[in-house]
Amino acid sequence: MTKSFISSVSNAPPRAGGDKPRAHLTGSQGLVVRQTPTQPLKNQFPALHWEHELGLAFTKNRMNYTNKFLVIPESGDYFVYSQITFRGTTSECGEISQRRRLSKPDSIIVVITKVTDSYPEPTQLLMGTKSVCEIGSNWFQPIYLGAMFSLHEGDKLTVNVSDISLVDYTKEDKTFFGAFLL
Repeated sequence: MTKSFISSVSNAPPRAGGDKPRAHLTGSQGLVVRQTPTQPLKNQFPALHWEHELGLAFTKNRMNYTNKFLVIPESGDYFVYSQITFRGTTSECGEISQRRRLSKPDSIIVVITKVTDSYPEPTQLLMGTKSVCEIGSNWFQPIYLGAMFSLHEGDKLTVNVSDISLVDYTKEDKTFFGAFLL
């Protein structure tokens, strides 16, 4: 009797943790050629391209990667994360020459952005910034972002950076992006 009561309360089959939507996208050396600045979203930095099939990268259980966007397949609470590793040489902070400052930024910025049909403007979910003025002459600087968000089916996530040319794609474990349903 208990068994029939339980099955009548919940008609949905129990969900195994392994069938939840999830994705882990990576930056890899092969993407360097493809990482050219494109027209950014309104008021946004350029978006990064990602590897979604090779090496450590994957998309599972209806999670989809298309045209720089990770597309959410079902509504729910998701943990969204990204690490972007930047590399470069010391910025000449405080230089008066504007031309030199444009080629050597004073800071690096990463933004995880959500685009949805129900809202006309992209929404910044997470933002991280670091000053390169405080870093030595040849530098590597990771920025990790991660938090839980309530997302809806069809929401699209992308990672925007202030300077694509400084992103380090030498190894898959340096630059990555992903999300999974909790």
